[in-house]
Amino acid sequence: MSNSTWNRFQSCFVRYPEIGFAIDTSRMSYEDDLFEKMALQVEAAFAAMKALEAGDIANPDEGRMVGHYWLRNSALAPTPELKAEIDETLESTLSFADDVREGRILAASGSRFTDVLVVGIGGSALGPQLVADALSAARPPMAIHFLDNTDPDGIDRVIGRIGDALATTLTLVISKSGGTKETRNGMLEAEKAYKARGLDFAKHAAAVTGVDSLLDKHAVAQGWLARFPMWDWVGGRTSLMSAVGTIAAALQGVDVRQFLSGAAAMDELTRSKPARENAAMLLALMWYHAGGGRGAKDMVVLPYKDRLVLFSKYLQQLVMESLGKELDLDGKKVNQGIAVYGNKGSTDQHAYVQQLRDGVNNFFAVFVEVRKERATAGFEVEGIFTSGDYLQGFLRGTRKALAENGRESVTLSIAELNAFSLGMLIALFERAVGFYATLVNVNAYHQPGVEAGKKAAEAFLQTLAGVADALPASGAGATAEDIAAKLGADTEEVFHILHHLADNGRVSLAELGAAPAGDRFLKV
Repeated sequence: MSNSTWNRFQSCFVRYPEIGFAIDTSRMSYEDDLFEKMALQVEAAFAAMKALEAGDIANPDEGRMVGHYWLRNSALAPTPELKAEIDETLESTLSFADDVREGRILAASGSRFTDVLVVGIGGSALGPQLVADALSAARPPMAIHFLDNTDPDGIDRVIGRIGDALATTLTLVISKSGGTKETRNGMLEAEKAYKARGLDFAKHAAAVTGVDSLLDKHAVAQGWLARFPMWDWVGGRTSLMSAVGTIAAALQGVDVRQFLSGAAAMDELTRSKPARENAAMLLALMWYHAGGGRGAKDMVVLPYKDRLVLFSKYLQQLVMESLGKELDLDGKKVNQGIAVYGNKGSTDQHAYVQQLRDGVNNFFAVFVEVRKERATAGFEVEGIFTSGDYLQGFLRGTRKALAENGRESVTLSIAELNAFSLGMLIALFERAVGFYATLVNVNAYHQPGVEAGKKAAEAFLQTLAGVADALPASGAGATAEDIAAKLGADTEEVFHILHHLADNGRVSLAELGAAPAGDRFLKV
């Protein structure tokens, strides 16, 4: 390492020894005057975050507060009533999980619960999945399974893997509104599976949902085991430290209080430190620098730890749903966002690092280092070298190889992976997202594009409902053009609906034409 590189490292290396964390931005090619040039935006970002944490309306499009920071430090909540509600919910979720694990709450058969099935989508599943993969023991107190899509084959596979253990499986259904179709479908499919085995689903089910939501009312009517609240001031992608994540984590024996403490510790440090020493602001400024404030470069997340393989997937939703916006806060069309992808090191040495080094320079990397190799003593696999030495070598080697070819990277380092440090990492990125949103003047806390997709899907389903009824029961059959004209619908959409129904035995393909317009269908 040259003296200039060493000197730059020292000037760009920030560490928080009290929590075992460090960030190295020395391999980002920003100029020293970045902080001066961005001073006004940085000041605005700090002010906006302070107002958000104090309870101001931070999501103006929906007129909502944004309070996920209160979940790990309820003293920040803007009212005593809200603080009490947060505290009471945490205590009740942990108590419920404890009662289930200790056998004080039993399955309908009188047996202890052995498994937990989480039914949710997006933040209601990604967060619990990350925690399960990163923190659960090799043999956790309860095995965990997820229905996180409306794919029938995927649902069948999960239910099939649970098998006879369904009789001792607790199902958590997570949906703020209770109207999310993917989650509702998963719940109905799970209910059907229990019923097929002669089991009372209600005696195996708990809900995490908004008060008086459709799901809440359904759980009350059916007499489910328990219900826990979701609040409109917590977005799905930042809900992991609410009941959405705490119940499943506690059921697997994860130290939830340490998880929350790690997040609170990172919050405190990145709330109080100036920009040059503030890990969350540094991360946001590196995003801004790399993409020119326009998201022109992708973020490739490379954690060198198997347990963090889902971290990039978790960050995809957190970052892309928060920052991917067409309009800024002034209504100006900006098409902002940062694309996120990644896997894990050193697996990526054999996957796409070749392109990262030699291909299109359209990205910056975020390396995540976990300094402690394993819980047990080291084992030399070759000479004096352990498997962990090789992992460290691949991390440092890849970082150096990228830098030598002008590819930028940030390196985050934690002492070891545990509940506290995972909480730290999640809190770091949550605050960086909030800071960056202010730097580029977008609302990080709504998702109009997601809602647009849902509305389009609902319109498609309305068309599907009419297609089968419009088909003749005999004769030569009808084409997509015939049915579209009858329904006043889009012809291509009708074509795809007809083939979807035919492939699943719900209508009959009477004739496959030479071209799509010649395909004819009949009622079954």
